[in-house]
Amino acid sequence: MNQLFDENVAAPAMTDGVDAEVSIDVADADNAATFNEQLSQLEAIVAQLEGGQLELEDSLKRYGEGVELIRALQGKLIDAEQKVQLMMGEIHEQE
Repeated sequence: MNQLFDENVAAPAMTDGVDAEVSIDVADADNAATFNEQLSQLEAIVAQLEGGQLELEDSLKRYGEGVELIRALQGKLIDAEQKVQLMMGEIHEQE
């Protein structure tokens, strides 16, 4: 799963067999969607790209949306990690 959030990965390697239509406003998704919702959106995009049924222009659009989702997910993971580190520091201070 670490590959999913590695900026150097050319394309995320996850699929759940879903061939659903995905059209999102990535700027809004970053703020409104939960981590799991964004991850589901990313998985749907990957399934579409792996399905090979999209036109080139649509594939590029979906890929770009996937990159933006990965960035948003990375940001949420970093925020969560910082919160955990802060809480761990508070626990150690109380000891």
